[in-house]
Amino acid sequence: MNRPVRVGVIGVGTIGRHHARIYSQLPGAELIGIADSDGKVATAIAESYNCRPYTDYVDLLEQRPDAASIAVPTTLHYKIAMDAIRRGVNILVEKPIADTVENATRMIEAAKQGGVKLAVGHIERFNPAITRLKELVDAGQLGDIISISAKRVGPYTPRIRDVGIILDLGTHDIDIMSYLCGQKLREVYTLAGSVVHNHEDHAIIMLNFGEGVSGVIETNWLTPHKVRNLTVIGSRGIAEVNYLDSTLKISDSEWIREAKIEKDEPLKLELRHFVDCVRQDKEPLVTGADGKRALEVALAAVVSYQNGKACEIP
Repeated sequence: MNRPVRVGVIGVGTIGRHHARIYSQLPGAELIGIADSDGKVATAIAESYNCRPYTDYVDLLEQRPDAASIAVPTTLHYKIAMDAIRRGVNILVEKPIADTVENATRMIEAAKQGGVKLAVGHIERFNPAITRLKELVDAGQLGDIISISAKRVGPYTPRIRDVGIILDLGTHDIDIMSYLCGQKLREVYTLAGSVVHNHEDHAIIMLNFGEGVSGVIETNWLTPHKVRNLTVIGSRGIAEVNYLDSTLKISDSEWIREAKIEKDEPLKLELRHFVDCVRQDKEPLVTGADGKRALEVALAAVVSYQNGKACEIP
């Protein structure tokens, strides 16, 4: 494809309006429209980025964009994604991919049959610190991975009503840990509860990858400031990532070193990758199958805390 990729954004809440902003500035992309059920919001965002507003996303899809971002509440992902796929529109769906594993499976199959790209917005895969860490892990710089721990906490965001913290925030580190390990999760055990939300708003998620590899995720909506950290312990060294400032420190018996990282906005890198995949007919880094797997684990984590026992991952 030599011309710009024509893109639409469906849902311009907190994250969707950033999609619109980046697409409007992205070389090789042309933002043709945004859709939001709130007409005032749709009009204001469209005017900001010189594109057409729609209150019905179907009207945007009828313009036959090459691709679209879907950034609406999780319970709406399936319906909107299927409507886009039926029209041959390549899609990037914000995580989690869907509200149920069954709906995720149907989306993946429909995209395959329709010959369209289905990417899932696990943005931390595009954090420059994670990109560098993955290179070091694959090169054996840390030796064999023994354990991974993550802390992802911060204040509650009232806009999140349809899912709890495990699906909203826990899926980030569930995906990253699986990505770094390159191994399939076997078991999950969760302790969680609710203080200010109708779903769980704090959780400790324990993951068993087998072969002596484990993971622990601490996440909540009760901490007054954001913390986004990841620690990987290997047989030859330890890696520490600060997601917020995209830094990576490597420690071993001799040195503590900070990796040289070319910093950039993770969402910009993600959307540029998605546009490139559409233009060049490439497989996205985060596929529908990846999104489905993170959803399976997250839902099993919810069941685990509800039942008070570990859940095996099929």
